[in-house]
Amino acid sequence: MIAANEKCPQPQTREHLAAIETVGLDKLIIVQNKIDLVKREDAIRSYNDILKFVKGSIAEEAPIIPVSAQHNVNIDLLVKAIQGYLPTPKRDPSKPPRMHIIRSFDVNNPGTPIEDLRGGVLGGSIYQGKFSVGDEVEIRPGLPTREKNRLKMRELFTEITSLHVGGGSVQEAMPGGLVGVGTMLDPSLTKSDGLVGSLVGKPGTLPVVRDELSIDVKLFESVVGSKEQEEVAKIAKGEKLLLNIGTSKTMADVGLVKKDYFEAKLSIPVCGEETDRVAISRRLQGRWRLIGAGTLSG
Repeated sequence: MIAANEKCPQPQTREHLAAIETVGLDKLIIVQNKIDLVKREDAIRSYNDILKFVKGSIAEEAPIIPVSAQHNVNIDLLVKAIQGYLPTPKRDPSKPPRMHIIRSFDVNNPGTPIEDLRGGVLGGSIYQGKFSVGDEVEIRPGLPTREKNRLKMRELFTEITSLHVGGGSVQEAMPGGLVGVGTMLDPSLTKSDGLVGSLVGKPGTLPVVRDELSIDVKLFESVVGSKEQEEVAKIAKGEKLLLNIGTSKTMADVGLVKKDYFEAKLSIPVCGEETDRVAISRRLQGRWRLIGAGTLSG
């Protein structure tokens, strides 16, 4: 998504493209949004800037579709392109179901009588398997607690009471789009995105919770998102990095460092398994900037 009323590329646009290349996506659609906010010649200039930006990248052959979401211009063409150009992934419903939590809510209004209270709601994206109303599920890492001045995570168990997809209630949900999951959790646990970063799955099927990580890493040549595009320095023992794994984020204290590999202790434990992707950021000039990516090792 690139805005026609802004210079291309913006620092975050470089960041997005770097992330796409790291993941290895090769079927892309570029949306040139907000064409209603610029003159025709400026929209054409923006279009050509996008072409220059993606030249030589994994997005070079991607179609560019000018749209105005505000005025519903070319949205039909965008939907057609998504349907025709982006292949629908093959799903295996027999795999253990898993969902990344990207939001969590307390949907009760202040003053709701106790007999009318509804359990906490989880919002996220199912990436394998399927969930059904009535399923018992586990949430990891779950709830942070303190034990002897150390942060510990306690897994949670609950039952799915409702599923909402596309604005409607369903009995079963599979990968594709976002899903709202009603539960029997105390809503105080889910309010204000309290469980963001955790995974949902059938009890006993989720990856282990880790407070230390070993990561195979590939650093970028230059700092992504920085206007200066400075060269990325090697990771050093003792430095602090920001790691994103799935929807979780945590600070890492770097220990052992080898070529294309490092080990780190985490400030917040994460739920992850071998080959999970990791985004690595370093604090530069007061902001966290993406410097590389990796995968969990062992």
